[in-house]
Amino acid sequence: MRRLFLFLALLFAAMPAAAQYAPFNPVADYVTPGQDEPGYRYWVGAAPYRPLYVRAFNDYLVNNGVGGVAPTWQLLRTASDWQKCGHQPFEVPPTFAWPNIVAALRFVGAFIEPVVGQVEPVSVYRNPALNVCAGGAKTSTHLTAGAIDMVPLRPITRDALMLALCRIQLDKGSWNNIGLGFYKGLRFHIDSKKAREWGTAGPRGGYGCPAVLTENGIPYRAPIQIAPPILVQPAATLDPLAPRR
Repeated sequence: MRRLFLFLALLFAAMPAAAQYAPFNPVADYVTPGQDEPGYRYWVGAAPYRPLYVRAFNDYLVNNGVGGVAPTWQLLRTASDWQKCGHQPFEVPPTFAWPNIVAALRFVGAFIEPVVGQVEPVSVYRNPALNVCAGGAKTSTHLTAGAIDMVPLRPITRDALMLALCRIQLDKGSWNNIGLGFYKGLRFHIDSKKAREWGTAGPRGGYGCPAVLTENGIPYRAPIQIAPPILVQPAATLDPLAPRR
């Protein structure tokens, strides 16, 4: 046992200081400079009308019970290719689209975060020109702010994330009209357009969430048809830049 402790101590001492103390930060691989919090502060302060628009959007989310699901400023992120496309890193969605993001956030807050922990949105609304440049589908739900690409903040493998989200999708997705998609790494997509899925495959080659579950030894369970829960906004600060609950 003493030899084991000595070996571990020598191994730790040999590691670079950055490797010893670097925190888990999956978002760093999915957020470009300029779409981080300093970038948001610069963007929102660059035009006098932007704080007013952000406040109105934040108030709408709060009044509809989803103000604490994710920080409002993160929900303003556009496409990851914003800089290459010559567009803004953040944008307040048009008001007609606000109900769509509320529907997606309700699902995230009620079913996803209780299972996988907190998530961080990395792309939400894309205006038509940006969507074309970024390679989005012509009917992408990002055009109507009903889609959220996000990554989990708690350490998790891609396989474990896919398994957890597929369980949720098969149980809750259909009767909530939720779409689920997976991209590379830990980035995944939720939208409030209709029940569907893509990017899912089981380890033995089967397609879709049923294959993900059955090929991992977990049988398929049909969705339970019950009423969705009523979300109650907690008594907390409503500042768009405040830490989430």
